[in-house]
Amino acid sequence: MGDAVVSAGEPVLRIRDVRKGYRHRPVLRGVSLDLHAGRLVGIVGENGAGKSTLLRILAGDLAADSGVVERTGLLGCCPQDTVLHQAFSVEQHLQFFQSAYGISSLTRAFELLEQLNLSSYRNERVEALSGGTRQKLNLVLALMHDPQVLLLDEPYQGFDWETYLRFWDLAAALRDRGCAVLVVSHLAYDAFRLDTLYRLQAGVLRETERTGSEVVPA
Repeated sequence: MGDAVVSAGEPVLRIRDVRKGYRHRPVLRGVSLDLHAGRLVGIVGENGAGKSTLLRILAGDLAADSGVVERTGLLGCCPQDTVLHQAFSVEQHLQFFQSAYGISSLTRAFELLEQLNLSSYRNERVEALSGGTRQKLNLVLALMHDPQVLLLDEPYQGFDWETYLRFWDLAAALRDRGCAVLVVSHLAYDAFRLDTLYRLQAGVLRETERTGSEVVPA
């Protein structure tokens, strides 16, 4: 997987016939998908449908039993469970991830803190933050290195209404910057905001119509 710069419209993530099972129980039954730069795409499915398994395979955290995953560009991943240390402050997390990403400045991270109304928490320890505020920090850590491919697992859980709207504004801005954004959720809230919506059901991925918060098979 390379980290080349891509232009809008090019496929940055290609998935072909990905299959995964546990103890002979099939979870993914041949998932295929093209994710393009400058697109905001959603995948919905009930709990246990295999969404998290698929996301882990796309992020490289889990090996598929078969199939191909090809990615071009830097990856950002915001898992459902936050990757945070209770004793460290918000800014300390930024500094640790700055070192891990090898980026020279925290300018982008501070911009994201401002966009998500998180700047006032810079010196707060994670143990003192609410669940929704921790999820904001989780999102900032996934975005601060300007990825070309962004994978989001239930990214707005715990958000209040204002932050929920800020999230969608941010997702649209990322799309406009040429980022490919994949939002995985068990419900398709505000599906009209997406360019394309898929449903994962019985291990199979199918495109669906976007009708507000409803999901209707195409």
